[in-house]
Amino acid sequence: MTELAEPGPVRYPMKRTCPFEPPPEYRTLREAGPIVRAELPSGRNAWVLTRYDEVRAVLGDTRFSSDRFHPGFPLILKSGRTAKTRFKPSLISMDPPEHGPARRAVVGEFTVKRMTELRPRIQKTVDGLISAMLAGPKPADLVAELALPVPSLVICELLGVPYADHEFFQGRTRIVLTRDIGLDDRQQALEDLWNYLDELVAAKEADPGDDLIGRQVLHQRASGEVDHEALVALASLLLVAGHETVSNMISLGILALLEHPAQLAALKADPGKTPGAVDELLRYFTIAEVATSRAATADVEIAGTVIRAGEGVIALSHSANRDETSFAEPDVLDIERGARHHVAFGFGPHQCLGQNLARMELQIVFDTVFRRMPALRLAAEVESLPFKDDATVYGLHELPVTW
Repeated sequence: MTELAEPGPVRYPMKRTCPFEPPPEYRTLREAGPIVRAELPSGRNAWVLTRYDEVRAVLGDTRFSSDRFHPGFPLILKSGRTAKTRFKPSLISMDPPEHGPARRAVVGEFTVKRMTELRPRIQKTVDGLISAMLAGPKPADLVAELALPVPSLVICELLGVPYADHEFFQGRTRIVLTRDIGLDDRQQALEDLWNYLDELVAAKEADPGDDLIGRQVLHQRASGEVDHEALVALASLLLVAGHETVSNMISLGILALLEHPAQLAALKADPGKTPGAVDELLRYFTIAEVATSRAATADVEIAGTVIRAGEGVIALSHSANRDETSFAEPDVLDIERGARHHVAFGFGPHQCLGQNLARMELQIVFDTVFRRMPALRLAAEVESLPFKDDATVYGLHELPVTW
């Protein structure tokens, strides 16, 4: 990576001091300017973008690489190195010209039409889990009883992964997404996960079923040879992202609504507000900010500053989603804001592939929980809740509730 001339005045990442707010430094950085230098845990430097327009500009510009193995990619790890893989890069780490065809091959699995077809099964899953909660002891951990099982069950069915193996892949995912974990431990967790999916994909190749991986096998077979390594990488990305992000948004979203009773009352009075509430909560928390890191492959001028080829860039999507010039009173949770233009799902060629599925899961969960559990309330003080401050995807480890 090209080292910048002088160490940056700020260090990244910064910690949240309030579970409902981004790090307080973000506001100061936005006021100072849209682009600053920062020092990473590895000691390397990178550019940090803080405002909405500049963040979207970088995410939509193919001169910024998503390749995690690019020498200039700004990894938020003390080692400054990513784990090695014997498989091909997944979609999230691809650049043109490979990225476009690979994304088009699978994007049809996540259309609004296909998601609508999944709705009855997701509703049945949510109803079953809530019935089990209502019949069980109080208080209950909403993360373990609802927030984690819902997306895990859904993504397992979508991919054709046995849900009986959920503790295995959830445990490995937890290690991979912990920021301060050692490189060797992260490498081993990834190897475990890849070995598991390697065998799963091989089984799908031998006997394709009516699931996403099986359909990809048949599609590739019809157009040429099956790319086993690419299918393993795809399965890994979708399995990890498909359960971890939605799980965290379920628990954080319910917590935020319980802590904002006027907003919750408006939602209960009119479930038609739920789609807007989902997007507002996504904007409000912006849990996967590190997904918007990039490396420049050419000299690019952003907001009057030239970012040189080989330099890392971190587009602070959480800061962009709190940018006062794009969102009025951005620190206020307002389910009627109309915040669908947020960048919590990213922007540009790498915008989240599964956003239609995520939105639908969240809508179903929020509507069903507050309809069937109208007296739901916290069973612990917010200050005592274990937030995932050490993870690359923000969320809650536990959420004790009663009703």
